[in-house]
Amino acid sequence: MIKKIERQVMDLKKIIRNIPDFPKKGVVFRDITPLLKDAKAFRYAVDMMADHYQGVKIDAILGAEARGFVFGAAMAYRLGVGFVPVRKPGKLPYQTCTVSYSLEYGENILEMHTDAICKNDRILVVDDLVATGGTAKAKADLVQQQGGTVLGFCFLIELCFLQPRKVLKDYDIFSLIQYESE
Repeated sequence: MIKKIERQVMDLKKIIRNIPDFPKKGVVFRDITPLLKDAKAFRYAVDMMADHYQGVKIDAILGAEARGFVFGAAMAYRLGVGFVPVRKPGKLPYQTCTVSYSLEYGENILEMHTDAICKNDRILVVDDLVATGGTAKAKADLVQQQGGTVLGFCFLIELCFLQPRKVLKDYDIFSLIQYESE
């Protein structure tokens, strides 16, 4: 049985700054920097995300630069597991495996060290935000290339109106904060 720690509920949406028309007109950017600066809010967010996985057998948490590093590394520390960094091309010093994926305006590439994940490792993918799910799916593809198993995805924020769960339909998803509309 997973033991949940009782905490006073905190409305993190009140701390996240909404920036209209960034990076383009019609988009509301969810700026988490005020949450990161607020020690109580940041601790609450990491604790609530980590609490969801207490008692789950996880070998490592995978996070992509830059905000995936922030939440992924903090959760790895909290859960007592390793952390696997995923970066943009040319940033990792050892042999890498890569995955290409489509973005709204083109393609992108992610890389990970070839020895970061062993066959049958149980990996939790963590990030600050999921929008369409394409980047998250690319991270799952990297894990599976190396023979690992994706336990699921953990996000601080889910933009539900962009329907990321359709792309990630084969995975367990936990998000702490959901936005149902722009």
